[in-house]
Amino acid sequence: MELSTDAVAVIGFVVLFVLMLLRVPVGMAMGLVGVVGYSYIAGTGPALKLVGQTSMRTVTDYTFGVIPMFMLMGAFVSVSGVSRELFRAANAFIGHLRGGLGVATVLACGGFAAICGSSVATAATFSAVAYPEMRRFGYPQSFATGVIAAGGTLGAMLPPSTVLAVYAILTQQDIGKLFMAGIVPGLLAMSMYVITIFLIVQFRPDWLPAGERKSFGERMNGLKEVWAPLTLFLFVIGGLYGGFFTPTEAGGVGASGAFLLGVLRGKLDRAGIREALLSATRTSAAVFTVLIGALLFGYFLTITQTPQKLTEFLTGLGIGRYGVLAMIMVMYLVLGCLMDAMAMIILTVPIIYPVILQLGFDPIWFGIIIVMTVELGLIHPPVGMNVFVIKSVVKDVSFMTIFKGVIPFVVTDILRLIILIAFPIIALWLPNRL
Repeated sequence: MELSTDAVAVIGFVVLFVLMLLRVPVGMAMGLVGVVGYSYIAGTGPALKLVGQTSMRTVTDYTFGVIPMFMLMGAFVSVSGVSRELFRAANAFIGHLRGGLGVATVLACGGFAAICGSSVATAATFSAVAYPEMRRFGYPQSFATGVIAAGGTLGAMLPPSTVLAVYAILTQQDIGKLFMAGIVPGLLAMSMYVITIFLIVQFRPDWLPAGERKSFGERMNGLKEVWAPLTLFLFVIGGLYGGFFTPTEAGGVGASGAFLLGVLRGKLDRAGIREALLSATRTSAAVFTVLIGALLFGYFLTITQTPQKLTEFLTGLGIGRYGVLAMIMVMYLVLGCLMDAMAMIILTVPIIYPVILQLGFDPIWFGIIIVMTVELGLIHPPVGMNVFVIKSVVKDVSFMTIFKGVIPFVVTDILRLIILIAFPIIALWLPNRL
């Protein structure tokens, strides 16, 4: 019995989620379902030819070079100990305030995320850097872990964000514009997290103690330590914004600059360089595996006309464009319980993107909205990837304690999403000036 293309598409999705629940790597699962489904409809020969062409085109495409370059930049910065320097500098200026260590953690997470570009890496790093310091001054476990989980989400919003770069590649949008679009929402996120901490201090003044006041000399030393990585970030983003670099060139300049700064400042030795190269290679290989798998799955979806049929279905529901947008965002929050941010973006954007265009939403703005929603999925109960990462580093804290500390920041994130949906200009002002 010959199955219809609709039935094949439904079976494909069911098999994909079963494979993911069985812990098959997402890229492998998508590639397998895509190739088998495509071969069922178009034949084995065309399907196998597609595998070779897609794999070769992806790993040799100049545009895709932005991913390993920015990952290498983040790896050099991470191994160089920049996270500790950023935290010390922020702590020197505001650590003496009630809740100041929490604010210092948010600011340092933002600074590190702006150079590293990874939410999970930011959460893991600051679990080791900021958590012991907050506990030393008597901060509750729930708040200390909650603020690190929330601060980690800044990694996907502030440029150079790997998730935004992949979204741009999948939707054929300008990577530079998407990076620019993430700056103001990223700064808004940091500001709202800081306000949330100060509100907690107002309502529970005895809960968050003050740290020790640093001398003027200690503050200046803190600034001396962070000028180099911040200059590198401003140089890379400024060159991108000014049109001096393409995104791929900016990644190359950033990686080279991070390497030179690490070596010249004595922060990178031979072992550190090797560790950074291995880390960037492993992560890039994982991303490219998912990307190739998603492209193969995308060809399967195209031949079954799933995106077009989904567009017709959603636009025909009669709930308005914002109603459809709300449905999509709820779907991302649910998916946040099953997979990481990169896998979610790669799996869903080829299906959802035509719907967004049909509804008349700006694709740059939608990229920011969707990345924010995906990042919220990394911290919201009952499962959040950042929460698991923190738990793996901080052994003596329970999941319930971390989620308790995250809840105020989840509320803040939802409020920020509403603000960005109501005022798209917040995300579009900078890219429109390019």
